Amino acid sequence: MSTISRGEVARLAQLARLAVTESELDVFADQLDVILTSVARVGEVAADDIPPTSHAVPLTNVLRDDVVRPGLSQQQALAAAPSAEEGRFRVPRILAADDPQQRTDMGAEQS
Repeated sequence: MSTISRGEVARLAQLARLAVTESELDVFADQLDVILTSVARVGEVAADDIPPTSHAVPLTNVLRDDVVRPGLSQQQALAAAPSAEEGRFRVPRILAADDPQQRTDMGAEQS
């Protein structure tokens, strides 16, 4: 039996904008339960005497120093754009807003 519910899986799928079937809800619930159990096991092994690290070996920054150089003006950058509006690049909407209050006029009509 999964500790994560079908409803939780359905909500995660909705947030990730994934279409899942009823049978997939059970499969994903079982798979997520295995993942969560494994993560919990790692948490149990973590010891207080081991300092937290982001890398196993020490790293140093080998990049060059930033150098400020002249760039394009806003007009120059937008001149090559297929579409611009109000001094910004205009791009097609790729995700629809779920909440009507979050929608904007930009992308409302697509050609």
